[in-house]
Amino acid sequence: MDATPRIAQRIVVLDAFTMGQDVYWELIGDQGELVLYDRTEPRDVQERARGAQVLFTNKTVLDAGTINALPDLKCICVLATGYNVVDIAAAAARGIPVCNVPGYSPPAVAQHVMAVTLELFGKACRHAQAVAQGRWSAQPDFCFWDAPITELANKTFGIVGFGAIGRRVGELAHAFGMNVLCHVPRPKELPDYGPFAFATLADLFEDSDVVSLHCPLTAENENMVDAKLLSRMKPTAFLVNTARGPLVDETALAAALTAGKLGGAALDVVREEPIRPDNPLLSAPNCLITPHVAWASVEARRRLMGIAAANLRAFLAGSPQNVVNGVG
Repeated sequence: MDATPRIAQRIVVLDAFTMGQDVYWELIGDQGELVLYDRTEPRDVQERARGAQVLFTNKTVLDAGTINALPDLKCICVLATGYNVVDIAAAAARGIPVCNVPGYSPPAVAQHVMAVTLELFGKACRHAQAVAQGRWSAQPDFCFWDAPITELANKTFGIVGFGAIGRRVGELAHAFGMNVLCHVPRPKELPDYGPFAFATLADLFEDSDVVSLHCPLTAENENMVDAKLLSRMKPTAFLVNTARGPLVDETALAAALTAGKLGGAALDVVREEPIRPDNPLLSAPNCLITPHVAWASVEARRRLMGIAAANLRAFLAGSPQNVVNGVG
């Protein structure tokens, strides 16, 4: 039997622009005829994907109807860890493996979480903007502040989910002298630092000064962070979400912030992306919103590309890897 890897006849990338202009596609292009589209509207997916043996997508949806309309399709590669944009059951029914990219983003996402946490506590950007507005120049004293500046040390950092990203966030929070609480649905190995404890979701929200979400989105946990759970948080506490927007009831969060029942929030993801102009969080006080960039360091995107290329190579060699729908 010839063990030489096959060459894909046609590889189509549906939303290449999301990877940025400073990464290179040669590792994938060397494995077949590569066609790159910056963006693909839903109405154009079938036409652009027709004839492709391998499809790459990041956020472009591949539903059952689309998958079943592509007889040449043999493999779907997701340029992300989350794969909710693909109907994995429909792909499995066709014998099509769906491969994701795990493990590329923990350093980048954890860094972002701590960056926004530091801003929520220390307000460096807020005060830098005040200086740029001339407010320091107008002061009679050598310094001024217009909001409390607080320390991370001895505060409690709550982590919902304890995969690779959650573990890295816990390590960084510990390095700042914080106590770490974690909620997971199933027992996990304790880290080698302390203070650390596993907690129920209710207790974690009640006892933490920061709650950071690091769990996948499922049908069971959509809108998990609702008005009831938010009401358990300290009025000085902060919510951070770099996981998935629909984990949070945005109307309830905006109401809590507006009513002063929560100290603030930092969100890198929202329910509908790009964010709608009428999203209530845009006008909520003490709410930092970044445009889904926590994952997007240059280093993380290059790691992602390398793993995605390796996924394709493994499929062509007859041994798909990082398969999320059980097709091997």
